Amino acid sequence: MNKKEQTMQYRTLGRTGIKVSPYCLGAMMFGAVGNADHDDCIRIIHKALDAGINFVDTADFYSAGESEEIVGKALKGRRDNIVLATKAHLPMGADPNQQGNSRRWLTRAVEDSLRRLQTDHIDLYQIHRPAPETDIEETLSALTDLMRAGKVRAIGSSTFPVSEIVEAQWVAERRGLARFRAEQPPYSILNRGIEREVLPACQRYGMGALVWSPLAMGILTGRYRKGQPQPDSARAKRFPKQMADERRLDAVERLIPVAEEAGLSLTHMAMAFVMAHPGVTSAILGPRTMEQFDNLLAGAEIVLDDQVLDRIDAIVAPGADLGSLTAAYDPPSITQAPLRRRPTAERAAA
Repeated sequence: MNKKEQTMQYRTLGRTGIKVSPYCLGAMMFGAVGNADHDDCIRIIHKALDAGINFVDTADFYSAGESEEIVGKALKGRRDNIVLATKAHLPMGADPNQQGNSRRWLTRAVEDSLRRLQTDHIDLYQIHRPAPETDIEETLSALTDLMRAGKVRAIGSSTFPVSEIVEAQWVAERRGLARFRAEQPPYSILNRGIEREVLPACQRYGMGALVWSPLAMGILTGRYRKGQPQPDSARAKRFPKQMADERRLDAVERLIPVAEEAGLSLTHMAMAFVMAHPGVTSAILGPRTMEQFDNLLAGAEIVLDDQVLDRIDAIVAPGADLGSLTAAYDPPSITQAPLRRRPTAERAAA
């Protein structure tokens, strides 16, 4: 392990030409769901910008739009120097059409996001999750028009299966539409599944990879330990089974000595791990408090050597997932039983 001596080294987001910092400030915890103190959230955002982070990611869904409002206030006077990303898809009201990936919704959702963010354009507009009931051509056509109107600079996907990433690229090429230039998948030491196909596909198609949950929902902070009471945290209450998953906790117990012998905290090793993959453009930091942000930022210069990475590989194999993330995407072929089972009569006749 060593530390870089140079200052912030910006990376190109896929082949867009847009330069972004290796760490992206995620705003999911800003607002009622996390930190409801707007002034405190703004201080965190300003500290990130002062540290050289020029990439901020939010979504309309986060705290029902409140996160975007906080980000908008924080970026006043500094907007031109920031690569601003947001997302649409998840429900924003009781109306069944206030969600999804249809042209009808996206053309309204982008206007709502622009208003809350107090800006006239979004640098990276992402589709938060797939929508199997909507033709991808419908979605890409709407996004292409938003780009031509100058409201969006680049488009991306989030947590898409590799088959849908590839399909979107093919449809864009066949129809002459704008194509996804970035993907935002989950990635951590404990969830390495995207190493198999998603990251290679992103590299093949020149897509940037902006990874979320590099700390595996907080398990890789070292606060969650095997045989010890779970912390009194919102995540432990909301996802008790996942945060107490024995496979994940077993891995943590084996990872902690690796970090200690490298002179690192588990948190810093986990963040440096995701940044070591050549297919990763930027990793999302999702702090709720200034203390959490300071801790994450302190490890920004760390680079893991091959010996440490080899030891991590021996604990969690490349391409392996230890348990699933609740917020990850499960396609209809998994969630809908009729798509997994032949009709009873057909099974009986077989």
